Amino acid sequence: MENNGRRKFLGLCLGGLAAGATAAVAYPVYRYLAPRGADATAGTVTIPEKELPPGEAKFLEFAGSAAVVVRTKNGDLIALSAVCTHLGCIVQWEKDKQGFVCPCHAGYYTANGDVISGPPPRPLKKLPVRIADGVITVG
Repeated sequence: MENNGRRKFLGLCLGGLAAGATAAVAYPVYRYLAPRGADATAGTVTIPEKELPPGEAKFLEFAGSAAVVVRTKNGDLIALSAVCTHLGCIVQWEKDKQGFVCPCHAGYYTANGDVISGPPPRPLKKLPVRIADGVITVG
């Protein structure tokens, strides 16, 4: 009789341990695969104007994806998605050439996001950007 009680107790302990281990693995996988909520993909991003001198680019996260703000040498302000339209790699800013290069397959873009060469089928997506009171706002 006493052995049945021990077996039942041990079975409950092992079952609880297995359930805990399953939850510990399943929850992070679910959070990784689940789509982001509306508040994670909406809104605006602000950066101080002094952080972006002419000829420079600043990368940031906007609406759950990589984005970049460029101030051209003549002072124009451009905001773009930093995701290459070929296979989704993140483009890199080349200050000396004043353009973007995709490190995956050598696609080249102008500072405006237009395709110069390589495999990208479309230009980089333009994002809304404005400047007011020394603050650059994307979105």
